[in-house]
Amino acid sequence: MSLLSKTVLLVGLLLQANFLWADIYRSQNANGTISFSDQASADAEIIKPVVQTYRYKYQVAKVYDGDTIVLKNGEKVRLLGINTPEIESRYRQGEAGGYVAKKWLQDKLKQGDVYLEYDQKKRDKYNRLLAHLFLPSGEHLNKLMLEQGLAVLSIIPPNLRYVDVLIEAEMQAQEEGLAMWSMDEYQVYPVSKLSKEHKSSGWHRFLATPTKITESRKYIRLILDKHVDLRIATSNLDLFPDLHSYIGKKLEIRGWASRRKTHYSILVRHSSAIKILTLE
Repeated sequence: MSLLSKTVLLVGLLLQANFLWADIYRSQNANGTISFSDQASADAEIIKPVVQTYRYKYQVAKVYDGDTIVLKNGEKVRLLGINTPEIESRYRQGEAGGYVAKKWLQDKLKQGDVYLEYDQKKRDKYNRLLAHLFLPSGEHLNKLMLEQGLAVLSIIPPNLRYVDVLIEAEMQAQEEGLAMWSMDEYQVYPVSKLSKEHKSSGWHRFLATPTKITESRKYIRLILDKHVDLRIATSNLDLFPDLHSYIGKKLEIRGWASRRKTHYSILVRHSSAIKILTLE
């Protein structure tokens, strides 16, 4: 077996054996000999394993709304990583921008072909498929909707594929003031406006300064107001910085506020939903 073949075989075995547990390092000595190991050494270069992703071709039957489609086989598909405004139905009121997002997605999918790429969790509690949508051209529709300001981020672990790409796409749309970012309905407002009289429904941007942290078995809560808290599941803490770094800082919190009697709670699943506005 040639040296090249042996090297390729060694790398393959190392990657296969250590993909989930260790990094692989590449080093080259003064004679130009290249070696690979799972142990770091001076001047060694880390090799990131390439994870193969698979996309599955389907035919689209209809677009339900801006973030949900129906396939010809009857399956409903929820687009991963994003949320678009609701459209009016007998179950809920319409929200600003909902029909625009739906029409944009309809236009993109009018040829009928779509490729689905799944992440760690394939279905949600409603048994809908969870996927990133790609056109035959390679266009990533989840990302494009964020870039156009037609959707906002909604990162739900363990589905974290493309998270950095999606965050950048949303930031770009916000900086340019596109679509949702220019609408009065989605401008930031203080959590002090949340009360029994002021009902909050749908996605919003809230302004608050946490004053303390409380803990329970399932959640850690940032107290924002005597009637409002932000809660983070203890199982998701590794997706956030030290929560004490938020105390005393002016924050923009993105998400949904649920109410129980006179108290509101905002569930946040990923750090991308919290923006520090001041450093004082």
